[in-house]
Amino acid sequence: MKVYDDKHIKNIVLVGAHNSGKTTLAETMLFEAGLLNRRGTVEGKNTVSDYHDIEHERGASVFATPLHTEWRNYKINIIDTPGLDDFIGEILASIRVADTIVTVINGRHGVEIGTEIIWSYIDNYNKPTVFVVNQIDHPNANFEDSFRDIKGLVGNNAVKIQYPIRVDGAQCIIDVLKMKCYKFSPEGGKPEKMPIPENQKEVADQLHNELVEKAAENDEELMELFFEKGTLSEDEMRQGIKAGMLNHELFPVFCVSALNDMGSGRLMGFIDNVAPAAADLKPEQSVEGKTIARTTEAPTILFVFKTVHLPNLGQISFFKVKSGVVKANDKLVNSRTGETEILHQLYIMDGKKREPVSRLVVGDIGATLKLKYTETNDTLQAEGHQVTIRPIAYPEPRTKKAVFAVNQNEDEKLSDALKKIHSQDPTVVVSFSNELKQQILGCQGELHLATVAWALENNYGVKAEFKQPRIAYRETIKRSSTANYRHKKQSGGAGQFAQVHMKIEPWYDGMAEPEGFNIRGKEEVELPWGGKLVFYNCIVGGVIDLRYLPSIKKGILEVMESGPLTGSYIRDVRVMVYDGKMHSVDSNDIAFKIAGAHAFKAAFMNAKPKLLEPIRELTVKVPEEMVGSVMTDLQARRSIILGIDSSDHYQILKCATPESELYGYSTNLRSLTQGKATFKSAFSSFEPVPENIQQRLVNA
Repeated sequence: MKVYDDKHIKNIVLVGAHNSGKTTLAETMLFEAGLLNRRGTVEGKNTVSDYHDIEHERGASVFATPLHTEWRNYKINIIDTPGLDDFIGEILASIRVADTIVTVINGRHGVEIGTEIIWSYIDNYNKPTVFVVNQIDHPNANFEDSFRDIKGLVGNNAVKIQYPIRVDGAQCIIDVLKMKCYKFSPEGGKPEKMPIPENQKEVADQLHNELVEKAAENDEELMELFFEKGTLSEDEMRQGIKAGMLNHELFPVFCVSALNDMGSGRLMGFIDNVAPAAADLKPEQSVEGKTIARTTEAPTILFVFKTVHLPNLGQISFFKVKSGVVKANDKLVNSRTGETEILHQLYIMDGKKREPVSRLVVGDIGATLKLKYTETNDTLQAEGHQVTIRPIAYPEPRTKKAVFAVNQNEDEKLSDALKKIHSQDPTVVVSFSNELKQQILGCQGELHLATVAWALENNYGVKAEFKQPRIAYRETIKRSSTANYRHKKQSGGAGQFAQVHMKIEPWYDGMAEPEGFNIRGKEEVELPWGGKLVFYNCIVGGVIDLRYLPSIKKGILEVMESGPLTGSYIRDVRVMVYDGKMHSVDSNDIAFKIAGAHAFKAAFMNAKPKLLEPIRELTVKVPEEMVGSVMTDLQARRSIILGIDSSDHYQILKCATPESELYGYSTNLRSLTQGKATFKSAFSSFEPVPENIQQRLVNA
């Protein structure tokens, strides 16, 4: 195929809420460009982008799928993405490598919560964005309401390029950039170009003038021209629109019917002529602070933004060429691992179809097979150049489950499968908790979890079971206590003897040193699970040799790894070892470790032990009209409301919620708010468990 330079490569990503029509629009764009003879449908399970079995089964996109088309001497790389935020990892990776975002709005529903969630990420990346109102020919579509929603989302910088009307029963689109009316037959396709109807001229002129002013605002030379002439030419308007898009201060709005192929050709023409290319974007800075040169002469740098594992092919790595030119059989170094990879083959991917190419230039998107040491977010570069592309920042899991193989003999097979799933989707987080003795799987929601379960069974042949994870409680004490323990064991020959006296107290940062003891030494142990053990040597008169104190401390630490209440870690205790006895022959390290452990355990049980539970700082964004039911639910979950902020038509609730009460919260919140609320949480602190709950947990 023809090799395009970076000025003639446009990388777009189609984003939007579930059922907005992204996959249908992608299919129509390929059809318009002549790459398809016949358009597939989501219902027919034969679209280019939705080719995975699970997508056919669910009738919706689950994965982001790179495609490409060629249109009027430009190459347009298209990435079709899922619409549900359970698959936000797929969406984020696509936004990261796109030059222009095409946000598709369902004309029947306007801006939905899924679009708002995605917009927050687009806005964070400052990417040029086009809005496309789809399904304009549907009887229930309302373009003006959708446009009003878009302005509510991005402000007054949303500007109409087109708006739909009907003329004599036929669907038409008026384009106020070209000042033409496009009339479509019921079958869609190439429209008939007509003058703007008389009854629309005043509206079209007004919108055209608004567009001229918006275009002029983004360029000083254009502003001078505008003041001089009172208007701008079409080419000058294009220049101003592109400048506004690059500044993230102008958001063109188009209208289409993707299903009936109305307006998609004009949209593609705008992407060709106006939408920014990779060469137009601001220079990118590497992790090391270097400016990445977007030229073909610069050293080759690739950014791997997506990984797919297919049964018949193995690992496919999708990348964007950030600098230079990559050729088949090039050797590139992974900046993370330092390993050299050979790119034996290069491909342009259209769904599952592979088209081999010999080279790809800066700004282009391609794929290669069977890299050994490379994962999503990795940088591959020419040897001798240390550059790391800034990685994609993925959100933390919102749902966690303990995962087991139904057949225990398949535990290793399960772990290998989960590693591959994480490689393909970094928002699937897998870890083994030594504390909980469980393998924990983190996902973005119940639907996300269901796709993982499906993949395990259908792609990897492992049937998995998912359960509520145990909670990582902590144990500590509320008051001081003393105890002593004598360990004596005689079994012929040298025996074991040790006696230890100690006092324990709750520890907190900044507390005064203990009184009434002759302190000979102090050691603060930062515990791996959080908190401290503060260990004092208060021995006088040499009743215990100094060499046995580390063994006493070791015995205490072993008890702290499995507390006597629930087997949870103990934290925030200080211990004063102040007396004891030893034997010149029978005392040894093991004896003092045993005596120290038993004395500590006895003192702990007399010091009013208490359980601490992990508290999450929960932030919930909820529509104003639904705040009451969400707050009622939060209070039932023992939440403490810390504050309420407002943002547009939303209330943002900040609260402290016990982790044990958040199991299933993602599903419950979605049910309470019809999917219109979102939340995120982060670990805050450990706080005491209420007495009635502590007793229940201890009994269990």
